[in-house]
Amino acid sequence: MSGAGKKVADVAFKASRKIDWEGMAKLLVSDEARKEFASLRRAFDEVNTTLQTKFSQEPEPIDWEYYRKGIGSRLVDMYKEAYDSVEIPKYVDTVTPQYKPKFDQLLVELKEAEEKSLKESERLEKEIVEVQELKKKISTMTADEYFEKHPELKKKFDDEIRNDYWGY
Repeated sequence: MSGAGKKVADVAFKASRKIDWEGMAKLLVSDEARKEFASLRRAFDEVNTTLQTKFSQEPEPIDWEYYRKGIGSRLVDMYKEAYDSVEIPKYVDTVTPQYKPKFDQLLVELKEAEEKSLKESERLEKEIVEVQELKKKISTMTADEYFEKHPELKKKFDDEIRNDYWGY
């Protein structure tokens, strides 16, 4: 196998072990998303299997003696010489170093966005709990109890009354 093909197969194999498919599947909400996700996973597994089987095997060496017996040594020697003269260039990865810093920066931004999202989610969950409690109590709550929880509204109403602003 060529160095580049082997490297691609190794990277794909390592990447597949790091993917948390079950964790991602738990985040999906709709049936359509689950179908698309299953399709993505199947496609990934097929490509990964192809890379592992097709590119990870070394080609079998040619048995030149077998062909010399059947065809003749002059023609086989000519083919062997041509075969040996073929040089497969080594793949030099010039793309990864170019995009690695950008990818690393995106990972940092992703972590920041994730933290921000989790904080916002936590804040919203607290707000939902407060609204649900308020919904239960609203029919028996006095204005003073409401203003106790929302002093900014009390201040606003007091200012409007003090300034003789009645909304018309």
